[in-house]
Amino acid sequence: MENLRPPQQADTTTSPWRPAAALVLALAAQTQLEPPAHESVALALYVAAIALTVWSAARGEWGLGESGSLIAVISPSSPTLPPLGEGSNSISRREMAGVRAKTSSKHYFLLASLLLLSAAFYFFGDNQFTLLNLSLWFLGIAFFVRAFWIQKKTDTEVSNSTLRALQKSSRSSLLRGESLLILLILLISSFFRFYNLSAVPAEPFSDHAEKILDVYDITQGETRIFFPRNTGREAFQFYWTILVAAIFKTGLTFQSLKIGTALLGFFTLPFIYLLGKEIANRRAGLLAMLFAGVAYWPNVISRVGLRFPLYPLFVAPTLFFLLRGLRTRRRNDFLLAGIFLGLGLHGYSPFRIVPVLVGAVFLIYFLANRKQVDREAGTQVDRYKRRQVSQNFILLAVTSFIVFLPLVRYALEYPNEFFYRASSRLVVENPLPIFFSNLKNGLLMFNVDDGGIFVNSVAHRPALDVVTGALFVSGLVLLLRRRSFTDASLLAALVILILPSVLSLAYPDENPALNRAGGALVAVFVIVGITLDGLLTRLERGLTRAGGRVIQVGVTLILFAASAVQNYDLVFHQYTEQYQRVVWRTSEMGAAIRAFGNADNVWIVPYEQWIDTRLPALWAGYPNRDLAVPRDRLADTLQLPAPKMFIFKASPLSADFDDTATLRELQRLYPQGELRLYESNPWWQSFWVYFVPAE
Repeated sequence: MENLRPPQQADTTTSPWRPAAALVLALAAQTQLEPPAHESVALALYVAAIALTVWSAARGEWGLGESGSLIAVISPSSPTLPPLGEGSNSISRREMAGVRAKTSSKHYFLLASLLLLSAAFYFFGDNQFTLLNLSLWFLGIAFFVRAFWIQKKTDTEVSNSTLRALQKSSRSSLLRGESLLILLILLISSFFRFYNLSAVPAEPFSDHAEKILDVYDITQGETRIFFPRNTGREAFQFYWTILVAAIFKTGLTFQSLKIGTALLGFFTLPFIYLLGKEIANRRAGLLAMLFAGVAYWPNVISRVGLRFPLYPLFVAPTLFFLLRGLRTRRRNDFLLAGIFLGLGLHGYSPFRIVPVLVGAVFLIYFLANRKQVDREAGTQVDRYKRRQVSQNFILLAVTSFIVFLPLVRYALEYPNEFFYRASSRLVVENPLPIFFSNLKNGLLMFNVDDGGIFVNSVAHRPALDVVTGALFVSGLVLLLRRRSFTDASLLAALVILILPSVLSLAYPDENPALNRAGGALVAVFVIVGITLDGLLTRLERGLTRAGGRVIQVGVTLILFAASAVQNYDLVFHQYTEQYQRVVWRTSEMGAAIRAFGNADNVWIVPYEQWIDTRLPALWAGYPNRDLAVPRDRLADTLQLPAPKMFIFKASPLSADFDDTATLRELQRLYPQGELRLYESNPWWQSFWVYFVPAE
């Protein structure tokens, strides 16, 4: 591709001290940003690290996406984007005429798709999935994909297949080694994703009660397209939780939510590998997946049981198939990118920014190829090639639209409900100063301060650990210096994918938010992978082959071990302790209710800034019950037979925080009652139980 500048040849006559020193300085700088941060020291060290990185890159000592051994096991292939119009689906006009003559049946598939999707759109009314509209929708998508799917291999693909067959025997052992490494990384990642999931995090809060109620509604026949409860939610997680609960036999519980989202976060990792491999090489993809697999940011947003991991889950395959499609010209990749783009719009609201990213990538691609003209055929061929890319963009957009179709119908019927959550954060009197302040804070999230939202972050620390933070900054310097199409696409992804957090203009304290910026982690860890891959390549070239490989393995293991140890501490110690300090122990109330045995005769008296009274019922096995009874309605319980149990707020070390008014009212209504203190750890989470025995 003409717009790609070939990497400079590294100077192998000297030791690779410059890139090594740059990385050491970057690590030292990032260490200074660990709480309590010393920002001035970190800035000075980062300036020195950046200067050395630029120097190393200028001498060809440190680049991105270069060839090298896969940790002394596999030789990575480094794909590059071909010029416009080249690739397996870039066929001449003569070939295209032959294809048209053989594929007239595709028009029938397209017509059938149009009729089916039109009918599905009509029957998607009333915000309900039904067997009829789902069948019409699925068949319409299938016929549409069939109409455009390339099944017959072109001459280019046949020749490539032959070449691959000839190379297969020599590469089989290498591929087996790659597969083993992928499996090993996934096993390591599964430990970080699923270890002690029942206790980290341990307690639900109000958002989880809302989610369980939505899932419960599905079991009662309310198969909604969009769930309006709690300012509105897309449907993917709720149907996914039904499936998870059925497979793991965990019922409508907090654990079902957590298993479901942890799996979604885990499923993101192979696509991060594929994206890194597509942009650079196999080793870069494996390194990206390895560090993403243990990182605290994707781990925490996957464990908490909310929709957060759906954002990166669909960003990764959308970007992968889009970039591969632009490289190979295979129409099928654009269809797949459109399918994942449409599915992502059913997941988590921040994903609505991804169509902007897709458009930006196409625009960058056009600008990067603006000087590419076939010298023999002139501008006419150039326009024809550009038209091909434009057609693929339209195909991707239409595919995503038809996958998004149920929500299109809902948005047209109920625009206020569909757009309320996003619009409520955008409307302010003077948006520009807030936007640029939010943008600055959003960009500093990765290395300085990830915000103060306790649910999905260790508050006010960098989103990245020391190792990945240092590699990320070094990678940004190398990306900005090289300025290729893929580099520009990664940088665009970083900025655009944090916008759902940045655009919280009405509530700037909610920015940065690791959940609403979660899609950016895909680009972040790909940058980390290709940066470390470039450094390892330099180590291999600058030393003897055997010595270089030993040092490669050693550097990789040391950096990974340091990253894994810190991320383990962040998730299983710091995040856990922070979360437990904030979220109330409703599970203990649920245990008390189960021990009592009759939830119909249990009431919880609400108190300001206290528990969500639906959560103890959830723990007790009643996902659709709110046990709240206001203090002034306690007398209504007199008509029910004993035994009865009342739960209300207590503070065993300070009566100032007790709900003494409730105690007085209960003693007036039930003088025979028994007061017991249920002591929790920490003490301020204790609560009173007022037991009324049977007469």
